[in-house]
Amino acid sequence: MENPRYSLDLELIKKKAISGVVTFTLRTFFIQIFSYIAVFVLTIILDEPTYGIYVFVSALINIFVYFSDIGLAAALIQKKEELNQKDLSTTFTIQQTIVAILVLLGLIFSKTITDFYNLDNQGLWLVRILIFSLLLSSLKTIPSIILERGLNFTKLVIPQVAENIVFYTTAVVLAILGFGITSFTWAVLARGIAGLMLIYILAPWKPSFSFDKNIAKKLTSFGIPFQLNSIIALLKDDLLVVVLGKILTFGQIGYIGWSQKFAFLPLRFFMDSVNKVTFPAYSRLQEHKQELGKAIEKSLFFVTYLVYPSVFGITAIAPKLIEVIPKYQKWEPALPLLYLFAVNSIFSSISTTFTNALFATGRSKIVLNLMLFWTASTWILTIPLVLNFGFVGVGIASAIVASTSLITIYIVKKEIPISVGRSIFGPLLTSIVMFLLIRTIQQNFVQGIPSLILIILFGAIVYFVLSLAIFKKHLVEDAKMIIGSLLSKS
Repeated sequence: MENPRYSLDLELIKKKAISGVVTFTLRTFFIQIFSYIAVFVLTIILDEPTYGIYVFVSALINIFVYFSDIGLAAALIQKKEELNQKDLSTTFTIQQTIVAILVLLGLIFSKTITDFYNLDNQGLWLVRILIFSLLLSSLKTIPSIILERGLNFTKLVIPQVAENIVFYTTAVVLAILGFGITSFTWAVLARGIAGLMLIYILAPWKPSFSFDKNIAKKLTSFGIPFQLNSIIALLKDDLLVVVLGKILTFGQIGYIGWSQKFAFLPLRFFMDSVNKVTFPAYSRLQEHKQELGKAIEKSLFFVTYLVYPSVFGITAIAPKLIEVIPKYQKWEPALPLLYLFAVNSIFSSISTTFTNALFATGRSKIVLNLMLFWTASTWILTIPLVLNFGFVGVGIASAIVASTSLITIYIVKKEIPISVGRSIFGPLLTSIVMFLLIRTIQQNFVQGIPSLILIILFGAIVYFVLSLAIFKKHLVEDAKMIIGSLLSKS
């Protein structure tokens, strides 16, 4: 039977969710700061085609990642009843069987794949190691489920911190030493080993193989629709990059990867942390719609309050950043893409919160239909736009499709009582004011890195002061709740 400490009452769920969001966000903030500094260094050292090859190969391997999982992990997290050993071992058996087949096929056809895209021997070994890392990653699934079911995000984030430190430290050091694309190969291998060792130390579980037909059927009834959404997302994003690898140059793929990395930075910093915590928390609250509605409202405000100023801040300083950083002018052609992907971030910060709520309350088929629409729209728009506008067409299609995602608000509001106006428009308008002030002042003020840092600090102060004037009561209430939840942990 599942450990009794995982049978959480309503108040404990709320407290652990709040403290989990804060703890997970703070620790993830460290991960992302470290990661983006490392990426920043790598994009200074490496040329556009080399970085583009890594972006392309990563997208290629993600195809294997998505097909290696049929949503059983999500089904176990979402399951209302307590877990038992048969649930875990059945999931482990099914997943390892699928992964073993995919890894074997991937290694067999790796040379054919790299020859098709004219990748050299370094590219071939990057593909092979990324395929092998899929096996290492799959072995972490059950310990991760155990931690997520118990809302133990403090422990869950430790392997992620370690993996990022190991990966980016290895990649940067080897890139400085001139290893080129091989820097990523060794970094991927080191990351996989480090993460696997740590997760089993933090959540010990003895791997076991067994199969229960009834359990498998029950879990796949939720898991397959859930994973189909991920596979469709794969078709919308990663497979598109793979196809574009034959239309665009690797340098242009590098532009796409660079602009996405920095435009989506606020989503990775803040939204992912919140969603990681809220999925299991929403799942536990699905029988309490009033409480669930309040949780969604607070999650949405937390995300938009942090994501919007970050997105507008990045787009405001990007031209000056490229201008004042040595060896960074090579990324200037990617600026239009950065702005277009920033539009995507603004809409995604809203829609992802609501699709997460739909998943957590067992409505994965609704999200599946939405994903089918978004995927079809992306493919229908992207290829013609790329043929007419070059690599910038990818960003145009991304912005258009993202704007349609607001329909998720309407769908959720039909089932759950929520109010979203303040959570969206307040942070949006405040961020726009901050953006306009930064763009106006930096034209003549920014002459180098120190003055650019001052402008960033100025923008942060402006946003905080304006938001405090508008949301003072709301912010004070949330701050008290967060502090109370954190103190109650001890």
